[in-house]
Amino acid sequence: MGVREGSEPPTLLLLEHPHVFTMGKAAMPDHVLWDEAERRRRDVDVIWSDRGGEATYHGPGQLVGYPILDLARAGITIPGYIALLERSLIEYLAELGIESEPGEPGLTGVWSEGMKVAAIGIKLNRSVVSHGFALNLTTDLEYFAGIIPCGHADRQATSVEALTGRRIETRDAAREYARHFSSVFGVELTWAAPSARRRSVAARAR
Repeated sequence: MGVREGSEPPTLLLLEHPHVFTMGKAAMPDHVLWDEAERRRRDVDVIWSDRGGEATYHGPGQLVGYPILDLARAGITIPGYIALLERSLIEYLAELGIESEPGEPGLTGVWSEGMKVAAIGIKLNRSVVSHGFALNLTTDLEYFAGIIPCGHADRQATSVEALTGRRIETRDAAREYARHFSSVFGVELTWAAPSARRRSVAARAR
């Protein structure tokens, strides 16, 4: 991989997915609660992923971030990386007037009022990390009823809109969140042209 070899710069992808349930390495088939007919009606796919974690939902109104960086080169441990990712999200949410915190032991992500507002799941290839977070902005929270999110049937998801009543566009959130990522990770971001196909915004960290 170019990032590990140093021929490509670390990259932060910020984007929005169509409706999809993604299943991590620890996910089980029975973590999907909707049958095929209901998933077809809701226009949601199921994708098995090589990231860590269990089942989660991605969809419109959600900011998804995929940092791709070499932790060894950056001098960051895996727990340290997760803590930095959580901090960058917590600081962005604070800017929106939302108090949030990391999950209790055994619970990943960022939580507010006892509900998960951002999920975190990573993939590690040698020392290069990919995958990252999903922050619920104006997400249709009903879709979380179609899975057992991260294996916790008793835990609810929330969103920025549910917590504040504000509707924030994903593209606008990407620009604002990137400032916090830059500050927390101590990197300078140079924005690349967005992909029309995936409606994504890519930022390369140098």
